[in-house]
Amino acid sequence: MLTLANTNLQISPLCLGGNVFGWTADVANSEAVLSHFTDNGGNFIDTADMYSEWGSGNVGGESETIIGNWLKKRGGRESLVIATKVAKLSTRRGLSSKNLQAACENSLSRLQTDYIDLYYAHEDDPQTPLEETLGAFDSLIQSGKVRYVAASNFTAERLQESLEVSRKNGFAAYVAAQDQFNLLERDYERTLQPTHMQNSLSQLPYFGLARGFLTGKYRPGKSVDSMRAGGMGSYQNERGWALLSKLDDLAEKHQTTVSAIALAWLRARPSVAAPIASARTLEQLKEIMPVVELSTQELQILTNS
Repeated sequence: MLTLANTNLQISPLCLGGNVFGWTADVANSEAVLSHFTDNGGNFIDTADMYSEWGSGNVGGESETIIGNWLKKRGGRESLVIATKVAKLSTRRGLSSKNLQAACENSLSRLQTDYIDLYYAHEDDPQTPLEETLGAFDSLIQSGKVRYVAASNFTAERLQESLEVSRKNGFAAYVAAQDQFNLLERDYERTLQPTHMQNSLSQLPYFGLARGFLTGKYRPGKSVDSMRAGGMGSYQNERGWALLSKLDDLAEKHQTTVSAIALAWLRARPSVAAPIASARTLEQLKEIMPVVELSTQELQILTNS
């Protein structure tokens, strides 16, 4: 366990993504994954109110509902760190004070809990004054319904402005951020990392395995039956295959999985606390859970890929 900077939250080195719950993972598989994760040392679970609204017949909130029902049966809420998000659900869009209050109540109800450990602004809302948004987040913290707040998908400029508004007004400030970052998608290092490090914010990257490409299941000439397979075109090229070859070599050396090596690289990056990765089956979960320590030289091999 490690302490998330700016908080007293003790988190596992992997954050389990809940974006597949109620979408590609049905209730039974979702609960099996959640149970195995927590039975084997994991305690950090990430979801959002809009997961998985995009699924056929879904309306949003499916992931939170599955987690809440599982949590009610499991018990032990105090041993878990649960993160969820607000702003992108079509029926609860934006970061107005009114919407934040209502969305938080909705999420608490679906999660069947009295508090959210880490509550993200899922995206920026330029239409709402930052003072209103951050004041509302502060009120949720003061009421005990939220412990800490964080930001996702913000520009560096808007994130810095948000932090300054919190300081100026005495509001609770964002303690962490969640953005896309992996071995193949590294814009974060240029656009956001300097701001995060300057403000001592932890990064909790999503798509840490590049939507599944860095699990190693995609290979030249191989067809993969996955809902995400259609989005792999930008990775299935000389650079992607060369990177997989290096991951293969390190996985064999460390007697672990390709996924574990890719996530180990992320953990070693400046500002990163714990990567987020999802699993729709126990088999996939067992591939992402090993925690590997790579040498400086091994990290450099991947960094230069």
